[in-house]
Amino acid sequence: MTKRVVLIGHPVAHSLSGAMQQAAFDSLGIDAKYELWDRSPMALADAIAELRGDDFLGANVTIPHKERVVPMVDRLTDDAHLTGAVNTLTREGKRLIGHNTDVPGFKVALDKLVGKQKMPRHAVVLGAGGGARAVVYGLITEGFQRIIVFNRHLHRAEGMVKHFGRSAAHMELRAMPWHDSIIESELARTKVLVNATSIGLTTDESPIPAETLHGDLLVLDLIYAKTRLLRDAAAAGATVADGELMLLHQGAAAFTLWTGQPAPLDLMQQKLGEARAGGLRSAEGEPTGVAADNADAGEASGAADVAGADATDATDASDAADPVVAAGAE
Repeated sequence: MTKRVVLIGHPVAHSLSGAMQQAAFDSLGIDAKYELWDRSPMALADAIAELRGDDFLGANVTIPHKERVVPMVDRLTDDAHLTGAVNTLTREGKRLIGHNTDVPGFKVALDKLVGKQKMPRHAVVLGAGGGARAVVYGLITEGFQRIIVFNRHLHRAEGMVKHFGRSAAHMELRAMPWHDSIIESELARTKVLVNATSIGLTTDESPIPAETLHGDLLVLDLIYAKTRLLRDAAAAGATVADGELMLLHQGAAAFTLWTGQPAPLDLMQQKLGEARAGGLRSAEGEPTGVAADNADAGEASGAADVAGADATDATDASDAADPVVAAGAE
């Protein structure tokens, strides 16, 4: 029987993960099909329930569902529990296990960006969605001492900071209002800038003015494309990277979780490049504009669900050890 793996998001038509994962299955002779499921938040619970069937290997979860899916699974791995977000699902019988492979994917991208120099200790993060949670947790575990989070909807940034309160007790983690002057002030004293919003995905705009950037910055955009932000940063003399490595390595980690086999990284990277050449681009960022407003409308119940999951999954998490152009995405 052909096994099924699905990407659940809203929307998902932009996905690069399909080409990457299907090629990996085919190259190793694994009889599996990767499908794209566009499911609204109202349809998410039914989609998750369907995954318990024997014909599924698992799933990827992308925006806007990474936080919403947390209370719908039976167990969370450490990275999923500590971030409060899930981007990969596997099955143990009828039970669903939630993973977060965005975290190791982000760390690969960060290490590549930093290169041979000493790992910085100050960072600014734009966004407060599922991708941003993986970024912040990755920075915390890399030993960063000061992380400032900006989000157009301040209460979401404040909620994320509160979530990480215990794991970030040794450092300064703060949410600040999204104002150009405040962002510029923070960038003047920081080294790493990560864009985890979707600003720049569908339009040639940057989340921040070019004049706020400086040559000492290391800039990572989770969008898998040479965005306006990255072009402005490079023009200012900064070191820049897009979301390719994060997308590739989170996808490779998910592939291994589903199959138990090492992922064919070179092939997967080739397929991402081909999809990129075809014009596909995607982001694992915070929705903006109308999408953000719609997300906020259902946020109160979603936040309560995540809080409840944090309380009930604390012991389960101790048992355990995805966009398309977008990093950390699918």
